[in-house]
Amino acid sequence: MNKKQIVFIMTDTTRKDMLGCYGNKDMITPNLDKLAGEGIKYENAYCAQPVCGPARSAIFTGLFPHSNGMVTNSIALGDNIKTIGQRLSDKGIKSGYIGKWHLDGGDYFGNGVCPQGWDKDYWYDMRMYLEELSDEDRLRSRDEKTSYDENFSEEFTYGYRCTKRAIDYIEKSKDDDFFLALSYDEPHDPSLCPAPYNTMYSDFKFPDNPNFDDNLENKPLMQKLWAGDSIKLTKNEINKPSETLSLFLGCNSFVDDLIGRVLDKISETIPNALVIFTSDHGDMLGAHKLRAKNATAYKEVANIPLIIKGGEKAKIITEPASHIDIVPTILDYMDLPIVKWLDGKSILSQIYDTNTKINDIIFSEFTRYEVDHDGFGGLQMMRAAITEKYKLVINLLDTDEFYDMENDPFEMKNLINDEAYSKQREKLHDALLENMNKTRDLYRGYQWAARAWRKDKQPVWLNDGYTRQRENEEYEPRQLDYDTGLEMLESTRKKQTTRYIKVK
Repeated sequence: MNKKQIVFIMTDTTRKDMLGCYGNKDMITPNLDKLAGEGIKYENAYCAQPVCGPARSAIFTGLFPHSNGMVTNSIALGDNIKTIGQRLSDKGIKSGYIGKWHLDGGDYFGNGVCPQGWDKDYWYDMRMYLEELSDEDRLRSRDEKTSYDENFSEEFTYGYRCTKRAIDYIEKSKDDDFFLALSYDEPHDPSLCPAPYNTMYSDFKFPDNPNFDDNLENKPLMQKLWAGDSIKLTKNEINKPSETLSLFLGCNSFVDDLIGRVLDKISETIPNALVIFTSDHGDMLGAHKLRAKNATAYKEVANIPLIIKGGEKAKIITEPASHIDIVPTILDYMDLPIVKWLDGKSILSQIYDTNTKINDIIFSEFTRYEVDHDGFGGLQMMRAAITEKYKLVINLLDTDEFYDMENDPFEMKNLINDEAYSKQREKLHDALLENMNKTRDLYRGYQWAARAWRKDKQPVWLNDGYTRQRENEEYEPRQLDYDTGLEMLESTRKKQTTRYIKVK
């Protein structure tokens, strides 16, 4: 009888165009390229929020950040939120997590405590790594120049140590049903990598894409503030070789090598396992005159690589996909019910038959970057609806955006006020508002609907006039109806009683 085994591999800050299999042949990533040839490659997969913690919260809970409580870095998941590790271990399926966690509400490195549902013997967050090092070596581990030290080797890196643990976990679990998450911090800065990776991209620059020259005209004010003085630079001044870029891409090739060792172990011991690779988000790297990530749905940060081996081979899916669907897909693969609480849907049938259509529209969001930071724009409320061709971005406190990605793949021209696109724009807008309602988005209200370009939407006190309680009956008793005190009959129903108004 075939075992149910999943190895989920994630890097931090890997853009799609940092993998050779996504078309950039200057990228040296032979192991992930091979994985794409053995499985399915998604061209239009998006993270739920392009920031580390919130992105990961969606991946491992199956709930959008606005539902699971982690709307920014340095805020923990809600107390009643269950991770996939908890859900699986409660059903007798062993679950291991090795690597960066970023979901406990602490600092960047974690608190060293294994959360409920995961194998304590293999738990290894970044605090545990740092505690293995002397104070001197901790400082070295946070300095990119360490990559050039004469005595620096791969054994020093967090990624190497995570890889060793993952290989050991696979060997010892090969006869069991299991789920293993391997979460690399690499290639995130300080991007430590040994020779030859530390100089592999010393002369590299990206192709001169048009969006290096974006003057951000008709774009949100926040983006102009984010760009700062860079908005005055030419594309040749922005897109050029640098030591930081060289190490970042070198570390990307280094982590590909580490992943290759894990993939070899999988092929050797559990060849029928489902293997999923993705990244939490990308990095602007100067596109649109912007750096790092923030409240935007631009492809560079939100459109992430997603490769899955275990179904059809050497296939490409262009329909949109989302991290929000990973948890229900894992449950489906493990022959477990897909619970009502989740915001996504299983894509398992698409993995086995790429002609299957799952998503027409997917969603992404942003609330703020990090609770510890006073900068980075502060509060930036964003919700986005995305299809294969179009992208609508509602920036609640700023200018909205609409892009025709088929004719404008570099997302240069904001068409939000172009009435020639009103039908497509309003279709996405309606879908976005419906998804905010369906998922009980904490921040929903008439402000998202009554945009200046949407003439048929007006501010109304009742919004849609519904009570929408969540159903988490796998772990909690059924919620009670405010009007009766009895168990609710329907989780979504017209509101009957409030202090101020009665709706008939």
